[in-house]
Amino acid sequence: MKIAIITITRNGARLGARMKAGLAGAELYALPKYLGPAGKGAKAIEGELKLLFEHLWQEIDGFVCIMATGIVVRLAAPLLEGKEKDPAVVVMDDAGKFAISLLSGHLGGANELAERCAFISGARAVITTATDANDLPSFDMLAKENGWVIEDLSRVKTLNALLLEDEPISVVDDTDIVRSWFHGRGRLQFNDSFVAGLRSGAKGFLFVTSSIIPPQLQMESLLVLRPKNLFVGIGCNSGTSADEIEGVLLTNLKRLFLSPKSLAAIGTAEAKRKEPGLVELAERLALPLLCYSSDELNSVEAPSPPSDHAISAIGAAGVAEPAALLASGGGELLLKKVKSGNVTLAIAKGV
Repeated sequence: MKIAIITITRNGARLGARMKAGLAGAELYALPKYLGPAGKGAKAIEGELKLLFEHLWQEIDGFVCIMATGIVVRLAAPLLEGKEKDPAVVVMDDAGKFAISLLSGHLGGANELAERCAFISGARAVITTATDANDLPSFDMLAKENGWVIEDLSRVKTLNALLLEDEPISVVDDTDIVRSWFHGRGRLQFNDSFVAGLRSGAKGFLFVTSSIIPPQLQMESLLVLRPKNLFVGIGCNSGTSADEIEGVLLTNLKRLFLSPKSLAAIGTAEAKRKEPGLVELAERLALPLLCYSSDELNSVEAPSPPSDHAISAIGAAGVAEPAALLASGGGELLLKKVKSGNVTLAIAKGV
């Protein structure tokens, strides 16, 4: 977490120096006249404080502002975009009595940052998010902790409110993680299918799945979380464009009613490590490109017959299916090898 500590008083500079020592990699900014108390490595605030905030807002994961809360509110307000984008903001008084989680408590990590600041300084962490105040988990933190994608962020508020009101919430969870994560807290009802969940009579619904939810099943009280558990294996001819590979991938995901938001990685042969189309696609989708040697590919028992082309080209019996299975850690093959144009594709679901 890239953190900026900003202080505008002498006592704040001293406190900032302690915070900088305790928060690995943090940068400390102080007024020029307080650089002495701020210690070695502190940076001078040049010009208006507003300009420093604007400069750092897109670059920093978290702010620790040692100053009055009102100042921080006025500085941050014009920069706000949304809880999924805004950095964490923690406010501390320069006497070190309180560490207040002000902004992006869950997704941005301000609650956790406030607790860290309190531990370092001896301050009292002030956490005002309702679920935390009532010692309950929250659905946005469930997603964050497990690396899941929130399909519609606006519905988190609805589900968290139902949790606080102790209303029944039906859960359909492909991963079986929700049960252990909530550990008996909240009125969660677990169902085996979407239809059973929707017929349960619950007030809210949580579906953790890589499957696309049909439009007729969508409602405001339904929160869909996308686990990153789909792994694709791809083989392609040299010079195949990223657009062609992506087209084959998206077409087959749609055919299987699978969400692209659940894609976790692309697997291929070591010989394709620098294939421009594959590299571009991995960057475009923000996915790791996992490359396997021919020996690794041949170590996997794949359902399709050996490919003469792959054997002659790289000495492997196949690429798409074994790469998908290797990337998934020995998961379940959802799509056997399909060939379309210059692309071969297989899809596996991780364990």
